[in-house]
Amino acid sequence: MGRVAHLVRHPIKSAGYEHVDAVALSEGAAFPFDRTWAVAHAAARLAEPLAWAPKLQFLRGWGSADLMAVSCVSDVPARRVTLSHPRRPTESFCPDDAADAARLIDWLRPLWPENRPEPARVISVPGQALTDQDQPLVSINSLSSLADLSSRVRQDLSIHRWRGNIWVEGWAPWAELDLVGQEISVGGVRLRVVEPIGRCRATGANPATGMQDADMMSALESGYGHTDFGVFARVISGGPIALGDEVRA
Repeated sequence: MGRVAHLVRHPIKSAGYEHVDAVALSEGAAFPFDRTWAVAHAAARLAEPLAWAPKLQFLRGWGSADLMAVSCVSDVPARRVTLSHPRRPTESFCPDDAADAARLIDWLRPLWPENRPEPARVISVPGQALTDQDQPLVSINSLSSLADLSSRVRQDLSIHRWRGNIWVEGWAPWAELDLVGQEISVGGVRLRVVEPIGRCRATGANPATGMQDADMMSALESGYGHTDFGVFARVISGGPIALGDEVRA
């Protein structure tokens, strides 16, 4: 048995993480207010009307370690986000508003490499989270696995390298990878674990500094024979979850 240690959402894809104390999960839906918006770059190829699109169309941590250091506070009813970064002024935006979307792009531009297609457009798709997957999944990660990996690389690794939604304490290290294909409960919510999460080099960026300071891909491959960390799960019975809730397989 484990317990929920952290709940985290990322209202703007690859640009800000935010802790919450509780959330209501819905059957067949992604984590609420997670990846509600994404910022497309100038070379993006997006369908009209707008729909889910692959991550290569958007600004992302793989392309800029600096983005990994953005933190967020959101006002969900107002659909407003306040972004902070060690090298940028703290500012608030309503990304659905055209003027605010333009300000958001200007705020992000210094955090994106000049040799890549520039930030160009803020998008959202009603009822569709702009996650890396075209299906609505919730990500679950283990603090024990993170501690094991931290010990291996001799570095205290932040949970925010991994952009997870639900963090569990009390599991044996890497036990979550054995749950693929099984159902678990988080409080009164039921989820089906569907696959491990394959990782990319964005995890090498330190969320406190926005600088690359570790090679997580090599550490995972050499230490465990894979580059997976955490699992994706589908909500099959919704309801509220909160910090401290039991997690049972």
